[in-house]
Formats: sequence, C-alpha cells, structure tokens
Amino acid sequence: MAVEAVSGNGSEAVAPAPAKEVSAKAEVEAKEAVAVSKNASFREESNFLDDLKESERKALAELRDKVEAAIAEGKLFDDGKPEEKEAAAKKKTEVAVEKKEEEVKKEAGAEEEKEQEEKKDADVAEAVEKKEKGDEKETAAEEKNKEEGKEEAKKEEAGDGEKAEEGKKPAAVVVDKDIALWGVPLLPSKGDEATDVVLLKFLRARDFKAGAAFEMLRSTLRWRRDWKGFAGEDGTADDGALPEELESACYLDGADREGHPVCYNALGVFADDAVYKKALGTDEGKARFLRWRVRAMERHVAELVFKPGGATSLLQVTDLRNSPGPAKKDLRVAMKQVLDVFQDNYPELVARNILINVPFWYYAFSTLFYPFMTQRTKSKFVIARPSKVTETLLKYIPIEAIPVKYGGLKRDGDTEFSADDGEITELIIKASSTETIEIEATEVLCQIHEPNI
Repeated sequence: MAVEAVSGNGSEAVAPAPAKEVSAKAEVEAKEAVAVSKNASFREESNFLDDLKESERKALAELRDKVEAAIAEGKLFDDGKPEEKEAAAKKKTEVAVEKKEEEVKKEAGAEEEKEQEEKKDADVAEAVEKKEKGDEKETAAEEKNKEEGKEEAKKEEAGDGEKAEEGKKPAAVVVDKDIALWGVPLLPSKGDEATDVVLLKFLRARDFKAGAAFEMLRSTLRWRRDWKGFAGEDGTADDGALPEELESACYLDGADREGHPVCYNALGVFADDAVYKKALGTDEGKARFLRWRVRAMERHVAELVFKPGGATSLLQVTDLRNSPGPAKKDLRVAMKQVLDVFQDNYPELVARNILINVPFWYYAFSTLFYPFMTQRTKSKFVIARPSKVTETLLKYIPIEAIPVKYGGLKRDGDTEFSADDGEITELIIKASSTETIEIEATEVLCQIHEPNI
C-alpha cells in the first residue's frame, strides 16, 4: 500500500478515485449511518412547536398563561395555590373573631356577677344601717358609670376591628417582568423563543401536566432565591472548591454527535482514603461538595443553547473505575444530595447518562438510587462494562472527541492533531489492496509505507 502526502490542499496532485476507494468511502458512510441510526432512538424530543403533539401544545399554552399571570400579579414565588392561602387566612380570621367574642362574653358574665354581689351588699347595708335616701342617688351614679364603661369597651372593640381590617389590606405588589432562569426570560409575552424551550423542560419532567410543571417551576425559583450555596452568597470563607486532587472529578470536554456538551465524572479520585476524608469526611465537607457540584452544573448549563434545534442538554459520562464501593457511606450520602437537587431543580438538562467501567457491585448499589428517580430519568441511563467502554461511547460521541484513555483519539494539549481540523475519516483497507490517503501538510514531502497486512 502506498501513502502519499501532498502539499497545500492537494487537489491538483490527486487522480480520480479508483473504484475500490469509492467503495471504501461508501462503506465508511454506511458505517456512520449505522452509528447514527443506533443513536436515533435516544434523541431528546424536538423543541420546535410544529413538532409537538396537539395535547403538548395545549399544555404549553396553559403553562404560558399561568406564568404570564403569576408574573403580572407578582405571585410567581408564592407558596401553594392562592385559593388555599385565602381560605386559610379567612379561617384564621374567623377563629380569632370567635375567640374574641368568647372573651367578651366571659367579661360580661363576670360584670353581671359583680353587679349582683354589689346589689346584695347594698340591700344588706340599707336594711342594717338604714341609709338615707342619698344612698340611692349614689347607686344610680355608679350604675351610670358602669353603663358608660360598657360603651367605652364597645368603642374600643370596634376600633380594634377597624385596625384588624386595615391590617388585612394587601401590601403593594412588586411586579418583576425581568425574571429569568438560566439567562432565559420567563415572561412569555416578551416573545423570546428560548422561553418555550425552558418551559417545555418542566412540562416533560411532569408528563405535560401544566399544573404540576408550574409548581415545579415555582419551587425551582424559590430554591434558587433561598439557597445560599451559589458563589458569593453562602457567607463562607472558601469558594466551594474541592481539593486539587479532585479537579478531574467533573469537567466538560468536547461534544457528542448531536452537539451536546459532554460532561465527564470520574469517581475513582475518591479511592484515596486521605482525599476521601478531606473531601467528604465531615458535614462541612459534604456541604462543600454539594456547593461545588451545583456551581459546576451552573457553569455547564451556561454552555447550552436554549433555542429550538440547539444543544439544550448535556451528555454525562460517569467513570466508575476504581470508585469506592457502597461501604463508603459519606460518598453515598453526598451523591444522593446531588441527585435530589438536580432532579428537582435542573429538569431535562441531561440528555443521556452513560456509566462506564461499571463494577459488579454497582448493580446492587443502584437499587438504593433508583427508587428516587423518575421513570424518565431511569430511561436515560446506559451501562457499559469495562470491555464495552469504547464501543458504547462511539455510539454517541465521534472518535476524535473521545479521550485517548477511553479508546478515542483526543489528547490533552495535542497541537499536532486536533478535532478542530476536521472530522476523522475511517478507511477500511482490504488485504492485497492499494488505497490513496491524502493528508494536508505545510511542507512538501513524500513518504512510502509498506505495512504487512
């Protein structure tokens, strides 16, 4: 076999491709088509409105109306349904009024008893001491004073009622029409097509039930407002960064065949006991781990394109090689916290979760996590044993974007060959055949290789 390198773009020195070369290219294209077809069933749903079902469009329209009304009324962050809150407030007011009435009745009863006792005392005194007629005038004056006291008490109660009514008056509603999530405005009337993409994520996470999706969106916004773990908001001295030994625990590297950014998670870094204890050995360490992982997710989400047809989710690759087993309780607790936060507040932001180098203990360990996952989340998992890592990754990621350690062609700091230069072309050469391979070069040279096939 002869391999020729041509300077420049090489178009002038290349003869028409022989039949065998054309056949080889056809085989390559067919193989790529097979890879895409294998991956086709795992593609996330379209974000184009024309591709939605009629029921899905209705659910989206309903969710739009709910969000629009909530933002316009300043109630997007409210807890629970407004009707339930009003009913609870009304019931509380009724209970307070009943209690006040009972107190008034008790006071009135006590006054009557006191009056009767005073009257008896007066009668006895009149009979024994034979008071003069002037005593009757004094008694009348006392009764008059009592009546005036009752009137004043009634006026005070009326005043208290008016104050209570004034206290019930709602405070001024603050309307923020610039509320956004992941940089996307949530007010539908602004006409940003990215708004529908974000709303569809919440709808899909709740099986296109508009009411449930709306409550999930509210819950996410309240969590983002109240959680103190975002950068610069937790009041801690550190920035949530993990020890240097764990820098490779989570990072973005390249994109898959559909343009999703690929996030690699390597749990093997926790195999070292010293590193493990330093990172997760205390409650403070687990809290720092959660802050770090959420902030990493925020950086990854910033790489997404919330537009119809854009890369609106991540592809996650989790490497379990040398990862601690189920006996490491602190890691299990930390990962459960991360899973809960992501499932509740980052819906549909992971298109596929590929687990590679999966050990046998994982199958038993996964039973602890699966009950807390939705069926939709479970369907996104792909499991690959050590012998199937490269084969599995190739179904979703082009070989030039897969790191060398996983059987691909991508090397860190490789300046000689880069995926940016173009896609990798695979050429199958049969025994006793000759093919021509054209490689661009900055210098004119000619090399002949005679490999033994």
